[in-house]
Amino acid sequence: MKSRSVAIVGAATALFAGTIGLVQNDIKRVLAYSTVSQLGYMFLAMGMGAFGAGIFHLYTHAFFKACLFLGSGAVIHALHGEQDIRKMGGLKKYIPVTYWTFVIASVAIAGVPFLSGFFSKDEILFETFVEGHQLLWGLGALTSLLTATYMFRLVHLTFHGEERFHGAEAAHHAPAHSAPHAPAHGAPHDAPWPMASALVVLALGSILAGYVGVPHALGGHNNFGAWLTPVFNAANCGQPTTTGELAGMTIAECTPVEERDPAEHAGTELALMIVSSLIALAGIGLATYLWLKHTEIPARMAAKYPGVHRLLLNKYYVDEVYDATIVQPIKVVSTEGLWRGFDVKVVDGAVNGAGYFVSGMSIVLRLLQNGSVKTYAASMFAGAVAILAFYLWR
Repeated sequence: MKSRSVAIVGAATALFAGTIGLVQNDIKRVLAYSTVSQLGYMFLAMGMGAFGAGIFHLYTHAFFKACLFLGSGAVIHALHGEQDIRKMGGLKKYIPVTYWTFVIASVAIAGVPFLSGFFSKDEILFETFVEGHQLLWGLGALTSLLTATYMFRLVHLTFHGEERFHGAEAAHHAPAHSAPHAPAHGAPHDAPWPMASALVVLALGSILAGYVGVPHALGGHNNFGAWLTPVFNAANCGQPTTTGELAGMTIAECTPVEERDPAEHAGTELALMIVSSLIALAGIGLATYLWLKHTEIPARMAAKYPGVHRLLLNKYYVDEVYDATIVQPIKVVSTEGLWRGFDVKVVDGAVNGAGYFVSGMSIVLRLLQNGSVKTYAASMFAGAVAILAFYLWR
């Protein structure tokens, strides 16, 4: 079942999150918006009816994104809690295991040929193109460029260039006999081997996981998609061949969804692979040019277009709009209406009113319990008269 609206939402999500990731400075926030962007890719596949391609990308994404998040944790650990990539740089020589695994995962998510992300991402773009949605394919390709750019912006600002982490400047002015470039907390170091070995395993997965779905255009067979086909045929069968309620049909009574001949569009698939590979390499080259070779250009562009930079840095003000339209109205209704209005006045009023009533009645009753025998006798006489009057009145 295909849904153009789902595909449009997926492509827009991928693009918007990619532009946000391009300017974020928190190492984990860059990866978080990268995840949102890749989820947009998966929903683009769902909208195209390419369920196998979407789940294939989910599968490969698990390896390189887990490697990236674990690698970011190793960086933060090495810098004693620092997460701002503007305060990093030059970490390659201090944490080589983290560096190389992080680079491998970054190359994979960028879609560089023959790593896991290349196979799954290109299958989504291919399915989008052959379904006739060239505009959505263009948005996906642009997102691929952004992905490669912001991931290698992250790599260069974190591991390359000048050391900007805490204590680096003081180390440059330290006595000659002291360790060069040593930060105040001691030199950064790689994570312990239990953590580092997990990075290595995930990096290997970032390289090899995609080979379960080698496309026909490269002389392979998409085993992953073939493995999932029976599931999707059972869940997304065509029109029933017999009459009766859908709930009462068996799989045998459904016509399987028609599969595309892999050889039919092999040339198109190969051409799209070449294009997307060039886009990935262009993104890496652009990031290297801007954040490694000519680091003054990004700052100059941010100063020249402050509105755009501020818009992206503040994530299109989605959080602010959500707070103004959802959170604050709910707080006002909850505070003024439900709390001060209903809870304080009605609920508390009823409870306190019951207390005041009992307290008032006790004051009256205390007047009658004054210890005077004459008062008690008069009360008994008045009660007897009242009872007698009641029965006489009836």
